[in-house]
Amino acid sequence: MEKPDGHFDSGDSAAGRSPTSEVEPTLLEPVRRLPTDGDKPTEDTTALCLSGGGYRAMLFHVGVLRRLNDGGYLPRLDRVSSVSGGSIAAAMLALAWRELEFDQAGVGGGFVDRVEAPLRRLADHTIDLASVATGIALPGQSIADRLAAAYRKHLFGGASLQQLPEAPVFVINATNVGSGALLRFTRAYLADWRVGRIADPDIPLAVAVACSSAFPPILSPARLELDNASWLTDEGNDLAGPEHRDELVLTDGGVYDNLGLETAWKRCEAVLVSDGGGQMAADDDPEGDWARHMVRVLKVIDNQVRALRKRQVIEGFKRGDRTGFYAGIRSDVNDYHLPDSLPFSDDATLRLAELPTRLAALEPRDQEGLINWGYVICDTAFRRHLEPGAPRPEAVPHPESWMG
Repeated sequence: MEKPDGHFDSGDSAAGRSPTSEVEPTLLEPVRRLPTDGDKPTEDTTALCLSGGGYRAMLFHVGVLRRLNDGGYLPRLDRVSSVSGGSIAAAMLALAWRELEFDQAGVGGGFVDRVEAPLRRLADHTIDLASVATGIALPGQSIADRLAAAYRKHLFGGASLQQLPEAPVFVINATNVGSGALLRFTRAYLADWRVGRIADPDIPLAVAVACSSAFPPILSPARLELDNASWLTDEGNDLAGPEHRDELVLTDGGVYDNLGLETAWKRCEAVLVSDGGGQMAADDDPEGDWARHMVRVLKVIDNQVRALRKRQVIEGFKRGDRTGFYAGIRSDVNDYHLPDSLPFSDDATLRLAELPTRLAALEPRDQEGLINWGYVICDTAFRRHLEPGAPRPEAVPHPESWMG
C-alpha cells in the first residue's frame, strides 16, 4: 500500500501468501514476459537490483552495499542488475571486486577504499551540466561522449567490460530506443532480445555506464557504433538487420526498468531490491506551453509506471513469488516491525529522498547522510527478512554525520 508521503508498506515483503487465483500470474509480476522467455524456471540464485536516481541513488546504494558487505553477503550474490545511477555504483563494485579481499566470513576489507571512496570523490564533481556544455561546444563530441569521458577520468580509466568478474554476473542496463527493449551490457555479451547478441564485447566500462545513465532529455541519446561487430542471431531476434545493428541509439536504462528488475526477477529465486529513485514533486502552477507541458505529462506517466512496479514487487514478496526484500529511499523502518532497528528520522529520510536526480556535486553532509540511510534501511530489511537473528550493527558508517 502506498502512503501519501511516498512510502510503501514493505515490512512484510518476504511473508508468504497464496497467489491470487483469479488473475494470470504473469500479470501480477513486475516484469514483462518476453516471447523468448518460454517456461524457464527460476534458479536457486540471488540477485541484487540497483535502481536509478543520479548521485542520490548511487550513494544510497553505497550504504546498502556496505551493509551487505558487513553482513558477509556480497560473495553470496550471483547477479547484480543495475540501471542509471545504480550502474555507476555497480560498475565500481565490479571493477574492484577482485581486490576486495573477502575474508572467511565474506566481508570485504577493501570496500571503503576501493568502492565507497572513489564514488564519493565522483560525487564532489558536477558532470551532467559540464557534459552538456562541452558536448555542445566541441565538434564531433556528443553529450553522452563527454559523460563517458567524465566516468573514465574519475572512476574507470581504460577498463572494459572484459575486466569485470565472471561471477557474480554484473548486468548494466540501457534502453534501446530503436527496439524499445533493454540493451544489456555484461562481460559475456551485449544483447537485446529483439536485435541480437555480441559475445565477449570489448566495450569501455565508462561507455556502458554512460549509456545506462543517459538521463533524458539532457544526456540522451547515447549512440553506440557497432557496424564492425560480430552479431549472433538467436531465435526471436526480429530486428536482426544492419539498420538495427550498425548504430544503437540508447537512453537511460531507467526509462524501461527503473529498478533493474528485468534480468533478475525472471531468473533468480531471491531478489534484493535497492531503490534510490525519487518521486515527482507537486507543481502548483504547471507550465502551459506545449514543450514544458509535455515534459510534465511524461513525468506523470513515468511516475505512475514506477509506482506500479514498486507495488508489484512488494506484493510479489508478500505472495511468496520470490524471497528477498525491497529497501527504498522512501521506505519507513517502522513498516518492517524490527524491534531494534537503527534510528533514522522521517524528516531526514524525506530530505534525502528529495535531493535532485542529478549528477551534480553533493555536500559531504548529504553524501554521508545518503550512505547512512542506505545502510540503515538495508540493515532493517536484512535482519527482518534475509538474516533474522543477525547482530545489530554498533553504528552507521558515518556516525559523526547527521541522521535527522
